[in-house]
Amino acid sequence: MSDSSRAPGAPVVRREGRDKVTGTARYAAEHTAPGCLYGWIVPATVASGRLTAIRTADALAVPGVHTVLTHDNAPRLEEADDPILAVLQDDRVPHRGWPVALVLAESPEAARAGASAVHVEYATTGHDVVLTGDHPGLYTPEEANGGHPGLRERGDAMRAFDAAPVRIDAVYTLRPLHNHPMEPHASTARWADGHLTVHDSSQGSTAVRNSLAKALGIDRGSITVISEHVGGGFGSKGTPRPQAVLAAMSALHTGLPVKLALERRCMAALVGHRAPTLQRVRLGADRDGVLNSVSHEIVTQTSRIKEFVEQAAVPARVMYASPHSRTEHRVAALDVPSPSWMRAPGEASGMYALESAMDELASALGIDPVELRLRNEPSAEPDSGRPFSSRNLTACLTEGARRFGWSRRDPQPASREEGPWLLGTGVASATYPVLVATSSASARAVPDGSYRIGVNATDIGTGARTVLAQIAASVLDTPPENVRVDIGSSDLPTGSVAGGSSGTASWGWAVHKAATALAHRIAAHTGQLPPEGITVTADTGEETAQESPYARHAFGAHFAEVAVDSLTGEVRVRRLLGVYAAGRILNSRTARSQFIGGMVMGLGMALTESSTMDPVFGDFTESDLASYHVPSCADVPDIQAHWIDEDDPHLNPMGSKGIGEIGIVGTAAAIGNAVRHATGARLRELPLTPDKLLPYLP
Repeated sequence: MSDSSRAPGAPVVRREGRDKVTGTARYAAEHTAPGCLYGWIVPATVASGRLTAIRTADALAVPGVHTVLTHDNAPRLEEADDPILAVLQDDRVPHRGWPVALVLAESPEAARAGASAVHVEYATTGHDVVLTGDHPGLYTPEEANGGHPGLRERGDAMRAFDAAPVRIDAVYTLRPLHNHPMEPHASTARWADGHLTVHDSSQGSTAVRNSLAKALGIDRGSITVISEHVGGGFGSKGTPRPQAVLAAMSALHTGLPVKLALERRCMAALVGHRAPTLQRVRLGADRDGVLNSVSHEIVTQTSRIKEFVEQAAVPARVMYASPHSRTEHRVAALDVPSPSWMRAPGEASGMYALESAMDELASALGIDPVELRLRNEPSAEPDSGRPFSSRNLTACLTEGARRFGWSRRDPQPASREEGPWLLGTGVASATYPVLVATSSASARAVPDGSYRIGVNATDIGTGARTVLAQIAASVLDTPPENVRVDIGSSDLPTGSVAGGSSGTASWGWAVHKAATALAHRIAAHTGQLPPEGITVTADTGEETAQESPYARHAFGAHFAEVAVDSLTGEVRVRRLLGVYAAGRILNSRTARSQFIGGMVMGLGMALTESSTMDPVFGDFTESDLASYHVPSCADVPDIQAHWIDEDDPHLNPMGSKGIGEIGIVGTAAAIGNAVRHATGARLRELPLTPDKLLPYLP
């Protein structure tokens, strides 16, 4: 590899790519020890109630079935730090799909047959699974996800709104969305000589180890959790999930290795989802388009197991200058599976509504949508008053407009036709916070001249191994291929979870610090290295404990061109273009992949993805990839991601911001705004499927 591979942003090829495409990379369900049993979950078939009987005789009679675990015979858990992990502990049924039994057998086929032979009886209670804007159980939580206050007010937003000469008051609806990584959630657990080893499909094996230690009542040092290769997560693997606990307790109970891979139809109930939201946005502006009032009110749902509040109103606290603001979350606890993180929780949902409302305001004023956003740029973060460490949204909008050819746009809606196709373009802004968590790393100089980095990072498809090698190599002044990176095991120095677009910043900071210390040690060392080499460790606890005086965010702008079939209502995205301000880009190849991946998920959010809660059965009806439609390659014929050079000295030693999630933020709004421009019809509920559009088409 040439010296150019050492340059910041070099497009170094991900080092595990060949292993993945040739099938030699091993995932959690691909570790099969001799005598391994296979687990199959028996899910609850009612939405709320109690178990009155579980009959397992027929299941145990199935050839190959070894054991059936129920709440009557499963190992007792000491303490579950997350209520969703307290499985097979009592007779409660908090929602449909909750595990009520686990069949262990010598083959997956026998386990599945045994599960179908378990007979369960229930005493049901009434259930409530439908979210409404006037639900009697709605309350304002103290905090939303991420520790954000449930309610924030500046000035008098309602009075200012009533006095504004131009007003937008609209409600936007998002149905539930589901994380569907290619690799289902899976765990393989094995006890040997008093030590538990778990291969788990997780975004953070340290967190899984800690949860298992607490739940099983054993020392953390007696557990190793390995997440060497993970086939995507999108947030659903960001917290420990029930399959890890079930596999570990089953291995403890039987004394044999146990493998448990969730069926895809179980994932909707057990691994989280993006909660549905009803969002009311009120914007008040003068006739020049300058905002005087911003109000964003969220209604969402949580489960009765634990509280999770999608922080969808938070982006409105960051985006635009306004002297008066009110942002509130309200939530109802329902008999539904627990919602959780899904790529850009809060921002993806909230920015759809806010950026759609901004487009409506631009239309009402007759102002170009890009220009309207530029007129409302804040000089500091609106809610906190802190200066931005960097804010280059203006540059993203102007550069994106130039690349997209925005100036050629006819602002008149429904003015472009191409045969039966109605053509339109739309724009939306994006933002995502800069997050960082304490991590540790080791750096070792080997006598042969190579280096070895250890940090319990998790690569969920982002190219973490490659970028961490580049960070270390830049400090040690060596080619990246001269640096070996060990990740994905809780036995390594502790790394934070791969979530919140914080991975590279968190792990990379620790790696940078360890590599810097190692370089100093080497410089001070005389003669040859000792046979064992030189090893240093470092953590960023001191650095990350300090609250920054700056508001730190990544920003971006999305531009979309769509074609709407006037006969069928089908929407096709012809072009998607994103421009981002995300600090220093550390690897242009992997960064572009992350940006584009987020944009494709935003396209799915806009046009194809959603889930329906059956009010009678209390179940998500779209429980497989045949009914839950994720975009395919044919849906994105022309998609481009670009970025501006951003030098921000207030972030971390690498000068980087997170990039994994900002690509989805705003994409759905840009597509929705383009559909409105194409058809003249403003639809406020996603996804924009043909049945919704047809009534508005000529």
